Amino acid sequence: MNVNFDDFQPVTGELPASVHMIGIGGAGMSGIARILLARGIRVTGSDVKESRAVVGLRAMGATIAIGHDRANLELAGEGELPEAVVISFAAIPKTNPELAGAHGLDIPVLKRSDVLALLMQDSRALLIAGTHGKTSTTSMTVAALQAAGLDPSFAVGGLMSKAGVNAHQGSGDVFVAEADESDASLLTYQPEVAVITNIEPDHLDFFGDDETYYAVFDAFAERIKDSGHLVVCAEDPHAAALGERAVERGINVLAYGGEEALAKHPTLPVGAVLHGWTPVGGGARVEATVGSTSVRFELHQPGRHMALNALAAMVGGDCVGADLGRMARGLGEFTGVRRRFDYHGSIGEGPFVGARIYDDYAHHPTEVSAVLGAARELVTEAGRGNVIAVFQPHLYSRTRNFADEFAGALSLADKAVLLDVFGAREEPLPGVDGALIANKMTIPVTYEPHFTSVPARVREIAEPHDVILTIGAGSVTMLADEIVRELSGDNDEQVES
Repeated sequence: MNVNFDDFQPVTGELPASVHMIGIGGAGMSGIARILLARGIRVTGSDVKESRAVVGLRAMGATIAIGHDRANLELAGEGELPEAVVISFAAIPKTNPELAGAHGLDIPVLKRSDVLALLMQDSRALLIAGTHGKTSTTSMTVAALQAAGLDPSFAVGGLMSKAGVNAHQGSGDVFVAEADESDASLLTYQPEVAVITNIEPDHLDFFGDDETYYAVFDAFAERIKDSGHLVVCAEDPHAAALGERAVERGINVLAYGGEEALAKHPTLPVGAVLHGWTPVGGGARVEATVGSTSVRFELHQPGRHMALNALAAMVGGDCVGADLGRMARGLGEFTGVRRRFDYHGSIGEGPFVGARIYDDYAHHPTEVSAVLGAARELVTEAGRGNVIAVFQPHLYSRTRNFADEFAGALSLADKAVLLDVFGAREEPLPGVDGALIANKMTIPVTYEPHFTSVPARVREIAEPHDVILTIGAGSVTMLADEIVRELSGDNDEQVES
């Protein structure tokens, strides 16, 4: 084992009265900042650029500088240093002048996960973990609980489309959040309810091997409070196996999934059964039993995986006492999360009439397969059009480790455009680029290393009524609107949003 889980213990204690957050505009950090501000904590921060998140936090009372400088530690006033500096574990280099300054001044440095643990410690924590689907399932859980009148606090890794926010300080006693396994930080939490959507090797740059990655979820299950529940998806073999081991250790477990999958794991107590799932109108009609109650609702999102995520939300909500009927209505009104099968527009007329453009954060082969499967449902229901994947690999190590799997997943599309790797925190690896995947694919594919040329490459292969997806965790999201403009001929009147 390359990671010592004993180094990751539950975090408790007092919140600092003032914090400085490096990278405050990020998806995870901005949410924490919103809740801290709502609780009366003085918040300063810095980021590399202006953004909607930065503007919103300033409106709530945060003082934020653009650019990183040691002097930013005194944004609250000359000589007024924060009680703690908050960083995102993987994103901030040790050479950052504010981080280095904090160390030099003996200011405690907390990870984002530490602060989230402190925020949740007096609440009934309902946490969503797993390799895939955390953000969607967390957001669905929030929508379900809000519809049931619980007003939970929440911290989500993306912007909920309807609310337009990624975090909220609620008036209820439930706190819903994602539990990120990528750096084992989920071990700092003590949930009342822990939902595991699936488990599949990832983040091997941190964990080193598959077995260590699997083991972090066992360690997380041990953090559940004695009266709490572990909720697992019976359709995922590793999540189901985790549930079976947890049952043997005396942990309260509830499983959800289809009837066939649940039958394969008779030792798992059943929390919810998916009886029917029918694609309809760009979404799906769901029929299920949660506990002993039959529920029916329609989702706005396509894909069977989204129906399973909805069941996870209902079982988790049931564990904290939410009304099932009201949760079902809330899920029927849930409009999604930005960057999760996020609709950007369709072409109203011209040579590409009826083409629809979506954007998705998928950056693992299994996630890519799921999103392309959902896209296939749309063209199948319409009876026309192709699925086009515009994919940007994320991280050199992941691209190297899963090149064959990415090629297989992307080959579920009809055509594809491959970009170069978005390296994020990693340095380039020899021979690892978009072509590594493109050369293994079995469908027509264009490798386009020049970012700004991608919309033109899409135009060359697009046809009427196609479903086109920009896919990846990096800058590819910026291309979705550019592709809409390219296919519409820059005539806004031809774009239907």
